[in-house]
Amino acid sequence: MGRGIVAIVGSPNVGKSTIFNRMIGQRHAIVDDEAGITRDRLYAECTWRGITFSLVDTGGVEIANAPFQKQIRMQAQIAIDEADVIIFVVDGQVGITNDDQVVAKMLYKVKKPIILAVNKIDEGVHLANASDFYALGLGDPIPVSGSHGVGIGDLLDESIKHLENIKEEIKEDQITFSLIGRPNVGKSSLVNALLNQERVIVSDISGTTRDSIDTPFKRNGKDYLVIDTAGLKKKGKIYESIDKYSAIRALKAIERSEIVLLVIDADAGITDQDKHVIQYATDLHKAIIIVVNKWDLIERDQNTMSEFTKYIRNEYKFLDYAPVCYVSAKNKTRLHTIFDALDQVHEAYYTRISTSILNQVMQDAQMMNQAPDFNGGRVKILYASQVSTCPPTIVLFVNNKDWMHFSYLRYIENRLRETFNFDGTPINLVLKSRKE
Repeated sequence: MGRGIVAIVGSPNVGKSTIFNRMIGQRHAIVDDEAGITRDRLYAECTWRGITFSLVDTGGVEIANAPFQKQIRMQAQIAIDEADVIIFVVDGQVGITNDDQVVAKMLYKVKKPIILAVNKIDEGVHLANASDFYALGLGDPIPVSGSHGVGIGDLLDESIKHLENIKEEIKEDQITFSLIGRPNVGKSSLVNALLNQERVIVSDISGTTRDSIDTPFKRNGKDYLVIDTAGLKKKGKIYESIDKYSAIRALKAIERSEIVLLVIDADAGITDQDKHVIQYATDLHKAIIIVVNKWDLIERDQNTMSEFTKYIRNEYKFLDYAPVCYVSAKNKTRLHTIFDALDQVHEAYYTRISTSILNQVMQDAQMMNQAPDFNGGRVKILYASQVSTCPPTIVLFVNNKDWMHFSYLRYIENRLRETFNFDGTPINLVLKSRKE
């Protein structure tokens, strides 16, 4: 599980995105061939000195018809609300601007760690400029050059220093989940319906340090915790209407969840926005359940559900392992199917397979279907070992990982899914060549 969120804020053209790309390094270069998924990354997973966190870039976000100052203010405010650590980027060659003052005023009220990064200190001659920024009253400026990579290690060191103390109070036997989806799909109604169901004992804990609403509850003797992003609507409708801002909020809930429920509107069908939202959960290797809400609005016959499932599978080819539930939050019908799926998926997310059984499955899979020639050789899986759960992570030791074709890796994953309960959970297959 990640250790929190670090947000980069600042006025336009100070180099926020360049610093973002420098901090995440090569991770940003990973692309997905799946059609319909945009890769204009708002955030990325970042690991430094063994600590993993989510880095959010507020650069490049434009709001139509909004005054410039208002744009800067909104952009910074949402990141400030949601982040655990804030990196405030200023331009060391331009000096303190009115826009910098606008952001700084907002930061004076914040009781969170703030790191002041003075960018574009590309040469020694600019170094003296960094000290001018003490005038902002936000602590010691750190001189950096996003374009040359200077000082980025210092920024990362400073970021993780503030993240080391973040601990998640999540019980191991508690099923922790959140609901995500575009606006108006019925997330908050669904949360209320799940909590108000018979035999559910609710105890609210609000005012957590992370500003989301966590509700632990029991059902049939099992402990659940729902992280409710719907509760964040209080900050104003204008924020909710902007996809990328809503995404910063969803990201926090996803990061803290084990299982993510993607809520789709049965009446509206699947949109590109739905695909964009779910990408956060897949990137963070979370278990996933697809929930089709407003099923009461659909005229149905005996084939309607199977036809809609086919449609979902076609639109989300990369989520063929995720169970699909059909519910109506409004009528409180079929809600039990969500709990059945949560229980099953939670078990799958924590599945651990013994090494001997795992290697038997690998041997059988290779006997049934030999790997194809690829890149000048034929891959052979010599040994397999599961190294962790959440999600199940399996290391495959092979003769040469460059010989592994994507389709054969997919075949191995399918064999694992046929043999064991991995419903709803991604399987992380890591290749290691024998020589490594």
